[in-house]
Amino acid sequence: MKCVELSKDKWECVADGPRDPVTNKRNQVRRRARTKGIATKKVRDEIDRQEDHGVDSKKNKNLTFEKVAKEWFEVYSLTGVKDSTLRSRRSSLKTLYEYVKQLPIAKIDTRTLQSIFVDLNKKKLSKSLMENAKVTANFIFRYAVEHKMRIDNPITHVVIPKKVLTVEEIENTTVEEKYFERYELDEFLRATITDGLQFDKEWFYLLAFTGMRVGELCALKWTDIFYDSNELRITKTMDMPDHNMRKFKITPPKTKASIRTIDIDEEILNMLKRHKVIQNKIRLSTRKDIEDFHDGNFVFCRQNGYPYSSRFIYDRIIRLIKKTSITKIEGPHILRHTHITMLTEAQVDLKTIMDRVGHEDSKTTMDIYTHVTEKMKEDATAKIKNRYGDILKLTIPKGNVIEM
Repeated sequence: MKCVELSKDKWECVADGPRDPVTNKRNQVRRRARTKGIATKKVRDEIDRQEDHGVDSKKNKNLTFEKVAKEWFEVYSLTGVKDSTLRSRRSSLKTLYEYVKQLPIAKIDTRTLQSIFVDLNKKKLSKSLMENAKVTANFIFRYAVEHKMRIDNPITHVVIPKKVLTVEEIENTTVEEKYFERYELDEFLRATITDGLQFDKEWFYLLAFTGMRVGELCALKWTDIFYDSNELRITKTMDMPDHNMRKFKITPPKTKASIRTIDIDEEILNMLKRHKVIQNKIRLSTRKDIEDFHDGNFVFCRQNGYPYSSRFIYDRIIRLIKKTSITKIEGPHILRHTHITMLTEAQVDLKTIMDRVGHEDSKTTMDIYTHVTEKMKEDATAKIKNRYGDILKLTIPKGNVIEM
C-alpha cells in the first residue's frame, strides 16, 4: 500500500484491489482521509468488500442482460404487483433490449447506460417513460448483484436528461390548464345533455362532483352506493388490457389512501337512481338473448353486462370537449382536478381534499390548491370593497388627502 500526505489534514492511500471478475484486470483502490490510519483502513475495507463478492467470472462471462432480465421478471411477477405494473415493466424491457439485449450483464457499465438515456432523450421519449426504464434497469442490476452475477449496480449514477423549457413554453403553461374554470365546467356539462351520447351525462357529472379516477368509475358497482347515508365507497379500479372487455380485471386501487368512502350530493344520487331504473329495463330485455351475458352488477356496463374501459371514456370526453368552445382538450383527469378546485374554493382544508380524492401526496393537488388559495387572497380586497364599499365612502370623505 502506498500513502501520500496531500496536505496538513489530508492523506491518500492507494493499493491494488482484487482482479475484475470479467476482464481479469487489477483495479486500484484509492481512498482519502484526515489521517494516514483512517485512509489505510478505508482502502483495506474496500478491498475486503471486493474480495468477498463471490462473482464467478467464468460462469457469468456469457450471461446476457436479456437472460438475467427474464429470470428477474419471473420472480418479480410473483410478488403480487398489479397487471398494469407488469405491462409497464415489459414495455421498459422492450426499450432497454434495443440497446443491451445481448450484452453480458457483467460488462454493462454506467457510461454505456448513460449513453442509452441520452439517446432516448434525443428520440423525444417522455421523462416518465425514461424514469420507468431506469427503475426497471435498477431492479435487474440489483437482482444481478444479489445473485453474484456482478459486483455493483451501474444504473445508480445514471442521470435522466431534463427537458429545458423555452420562455414561450413557461409562459404558456399555467396551472389553469389542468382544470376547468367555472364557466368552462358549466359549458361542458351542458354539452353532456345537448350533445352527449349514452352515459355521457352520468359519467361526467359523477366524475366532476366526486373527484373519482376514471378507473374507479369503471369498476364501480351498485353495492358501492349507499342511498341512506348519501355515500359512495371506492375500493377498486378497473384494469382492461388492450381495452378488451372480456379480459377485464378488478384490482385494488392505486394506493392505500385511494380506499375511501365519500359523501355525494343528493342530485347526483337521484341521477344514479334514474340511471339504475333504465339499466334494469335494458338488462331484462337483453340478458336472455345474449349468450355470454356478464352479470357483474356494474353501475355502468354494456348491454352484455361487461364494463367499459378507461380508454373508452377518454375518447368520449375528448369528443364532447370538441363540441364546445373550450380549448383545453384533456382526458377525464381534468374533471378530477376541477373537483379539487371546487373543494378549494369552498374553503375545504387540504387534508380533507386529499382524503376525498384518495391522495397521500400529490404535486398536482398541491399546485392547484396553492394556486386557487392565492387567487382567492388576491380577490379578497375586491370582495371586501363590493360588500363594504358604502362604508368606505362614508368614512373617508373625498378631498381629505394626507400628504406623505
